[in-house]
Amino acid sequence: MAQGKAGDYRILHEAALRDYLAGLPDIAALLGAEPVSWSITEVGDGNLNLVFIVKGDRGGIAVKQALPYVRLVGESWPLPLSRAHYEYLALSRQAQLAPGLVPTLLHHNETLALTVMELLEPHIIMRKGLVAGTQYPRFVDDITTFMARTLFFTSDLALSAAEKKEAIAAFAGNHALCKITEDLIFTDPYRIAVQNRWTVPYLNQFAASLRGDMNLHVAVSRLKLKFMASPEALIHGDLHTGSIMVTDDQTRVIDPEFAFYGPMGFDVGAVIANLLMAYFASAGHERSPDERRAFEAWVLGTVEQVWNEFARKFLDLWRADARGDAYPATLFAGETGSARLEAERKAYMQRLFGDAVGFAGAKINRRIFGLAHNIDFELVEDPRKRAVSEARSVGLARALMVDTAEFPDIASVTTAARELRTWMPEFATG
Repeated sequence: MAQGKAGDYRILHEAALRDYLAGLPDIAALLGAEPVSWSITEVGDGNLNLVFIVKGDRGGIAVKQALPYVRLVGESWPLPLSRAHYEYLALSRQAQLAPGLVPTLLHHNETLALTVMELLEPHIIMRKGLVAGTQYPRFVDDITTFMARTLFFTSDLALSAAEKKEAIAAFAGNHALCKITEDLIFTDPYRIAVQNRWTVPYLNQFAASLRGDMNLHVAVSRLKLKFMASPEALIHGDLHTGSIMVTDDQTRVIDPEFAFYGPMGFDVGAVIANLLMAYFASAGHERSPDERRAFEAWVLGTVEQVWNEFARKFLDLWRADARGDAYPATLFAGETGSARLEAERKAYMQRLFGDAVGFAGAKINRRIFGLAHNIDFELVEDPRKRAVSEARSVGLARALMVDTAEFPDIASVTTAARELRTWMPEFATG
């Protein structure tokens, strides 16, 4: 990891980036040829950063540089460059715990807020593949391994109290990114906020309903408190299908700049929410009736498998690698103690499932009424069709958040989604 003098930060556009990389012997050797011949393309389509693909005659790399503001908004919304440091820390830890499921780190410069990583090719952003109706057979095994291992091994179940507190402290400074989540996910969609937007006029009444629904306000406030006050494990913090790159046989999790110690259910719920949105949005991408039926069945099956496989793997780790200070083995000795601990493990997972269900609902609402939307819906050109898919999603989101107890298992979630898939809001039939 390289560092420079305070105040040396500068935004590296193509010429400056070429010169910088040419001064890194290992990187230059990986790329090959003369720097003047390297191709450099800025491909960042996210909300915060610059992302470059650099290729030479021997190989390629990806370069990510944080900007001192929110790229989606501009300089009127400043943001600390330190988020690049936390992303680097998170990627380093995730690489240890879930090897092969995050990109390889090649270089980091804390002063420039710049990280060089392996070029993931021919991987694509999973969200783009889902819009196209592509199924990914490796995804369930890979993402559940990633979540089970990164969450379990950074929790009190695997760490001593001292180790856990030091780990929390290492990420505590990432509060500016946490604040974005606290506002954009848990607060703004439920009040009048200048950056909110939705599919008008069709969702106007739905937006007004979010602002006036006190039961929903209580539910989202409880989730916000859980997010702020429950440092259960090192969470990715932004684990949506735009932060996952895939091929048919590989999965890589990217962009953990929102990482901090928070509730495990937030990551699990984010994955579930984004799959559910892909399911509902699928109708808007149809060119003929029912042409995506097989894809939609796969998506709902994947939702169920994501939770079931995650829970199985997490419990297996707990049974085999529980070296943390929580649930000390000396308190659960003998056959009776072992049975009681196993019952407690299952109760723990049921509470985690409830958290994931609630967070999934909150993640859906923010993508429909908040600042940052997703292409699952946005690429549906017909606004009425788009709004139908969004309205169905909102109906499920409210139920997940307000009536969480009505969803005892993941099959009840997919059943509700399947039922809503055929529901038509008034604006679509009038």
